[in-house]
Amino acid sequence: MTHLTYVLISYGISAAVIIAIVAWIMLAQNNLRAELARLEKQGIRRRSQKAN
Repeated sequence: MTHLTYVLISYGISAAVIIAIVAWIMLAQNNLRAELARLEKQGIRRRSQKAN
């Protein structure tokens, strides 16, 4: 294996891992937003939200 091959494989694996982490975070964010919307629909509000 040449040095260039090793570097390209390393960069490819690193990019794949970073893309997977970003996708995981985006999915978690969507799930949390849906859960928050469900709770707000039930009348449960955030503690940081001031009452009217």
